Amino acid sequence: MRIDRLTLTGFRNIGEMELSPCPGVNVIYGDNAQGKTNLMEAIYLFTGAKSFRGAKDREMVGLGEVKTLLQLEFFGEGRAQTAQISLAPKKAVHLNEILLDSSTKLAGQFTAVVFSPSHLSLIQDGPQERRRFLDTTICQLKPKYIRVLNDYSRVLAQRNSLLKDVAFSSYLLDTLDIWDQHLVRLSATITRTRYTYLEKLKQLAGEVYKGISREKEEFSLRYLSKACPDLADLSAPGLEEAIAEAVRKARREDLKAGSTTVGAHRDDLEISINGMNVRTYGSQGQQRSAVLALKLSECGMIRQLTGEEPVVLLDDVMSELDESRREYLLNHMGDRQIFITCCDPNYFRHLEDGKSFHIQGGAIYKVEEYGRPQKEENPCISI
Repeated sequence: MRIDRLTLTGFRNIGEMELSPCPGVNVIYGDNAQGKTNLMEAIYLFTGAKSFRGAKDREMVGLGEVKTLLQLEFFGEGRAQTAQISLAPKKAVHLNEILLDSSTKLAGQFTAVVFSPSHLSLIQDGPQERRRFLDTTICQLKPKYIRVLNDYSRVLAQRNSLLKDVAFSSYLLDTLDIWDQHLVRLSATITRTRYTYLEKLKQLAGEVYKGISREKEEFSLRYLSKACPDLADLSAPGLEEAIAEAVRKARREDLKAGSTTVGAHRDDLEISINGMNVRTYGSQGQQRSAVLALKLSECGMIRQLTGEEPVVLLDDVMSELDESRREYLLNHMGDRQIFITCCDPNYFRHLEDGKSFHIQGGAIYKVEEYGRPQKEENPCISI
């Protein structure tokens, strides 16, 4: 997977911009609030996912803009392709000039993995963030999984509503069994899918972390299920039976709480370095490196299942890393197209081969190439 050209119109603080990246490392640098993260956000939207910043479509339309258009030329599946997302005046998504009925239909067509400082919440916040991390990547690899998650959310909401209503209308208790069956079936599917994915991911993540830490630390992952502590020993039918039994045992507690206390929505991911929980005992650098290892191992998973390397987006990743870890990201990431944002040009002074773009006020001001002959550049590009 490779981006050949990105054109943005009226996107956040970017009036007009055209970016032609190199196939390797692309560094986007400049002061804060100049448009670096906006650029990364625009690229990520082409995966079919929502903004990694949690923004709604209308919040990405530039102030006073009547037209917001994102256009991507990329190489994937052995051929040149195009994608287009219009956010204003109305939402429209095209792939190879064909109108799609939803942006989610882009999932699996263009793949990218993103890291931003907000992703440190994967370590620092509660289990919901770690479940979202697993689910987001699985959705790129298996677009049908999106429907499973949506169905589970609907069933969970309906069951929780019923648990609250039973206190006032006891006859509703008879319908709880029906929703339990749906909850168990979908929960088993989600848990098994996450666990299977994680078993593959943890091997890749361990290798990536060894590279980042220069083999000084050991990285490990473990899936935690309240309903089924011993997932490795369970077949698919056995998993469903175990969840069904856990749901039955928890019914009294659920009725008292007015919410569902057992299921895939209560699972967690344990992340450790040298056998110690990184959330509790890890330094800022270790926590950032752990999230990086997870994000970069996603690339390996996507490559194994699709045969292509996804585009890597690393937003403001350099500031908390020591020099050896920065050098690893700049020069030892293999045959991948990478975009890295930072404020300080000193952070990429050891870049051996790639391209840098200086952004000011939502425009590319200066372009430099590394490891190849220099070209004369217009001092102010795409204003």
